[in-house]
Amino acid sequence: MKPLFPEMRVNDRITINDWEITESFIRASGPGGQNVNKVETAVQLRFAAMASPSLPDDVKARLKKIAGRRLTKEGELVIEAKRYRSQERNRVDARARLAALIIRAAAPPAKRKATRVPFSQKRKRLDDKRRRGEVKSGRARPDD
Repeated sequence: MKPLFPEMRVNDRITINDWEITESFIRASGPGGQNVNKVETAVQLRFAAMASPSLPDDVKARLKKIAGRRLTKEGELVIEAKRYRSQERNRVDARARLAALIIRAAAPPAKRKATRVPFSQKRKRLDDKRRRGEVKSGRARPDD
């Protein structure tokens, strides 16, 4: 039997093979009628991100920051999808969320442009500081 998703193409340079992703099905919490305690429609997708040969090192580092608590100590990214009542739609949703995370991590952070503080702002800050000092010195007890 041919796998449903042979590989997942994230962008031009990142493609994740099917063998890198593990899916297990769990019971979803929340409303579901008669089937809520019988049918396992929620998907728990596991992707060994830190050990993946598909991801460059810079993407792995950014993914580690972005993923937060979804990343286990072993470097596995865990995504639970239980938005829909059908197993198939939850599988597609989990893979789409994984791809969105990787795309966010693949985008390099924008370079910061060094700027100078305008002279008018420096003058305003010093004037405010002087005025504040005058207010405080006006509160002092007068000398005899």
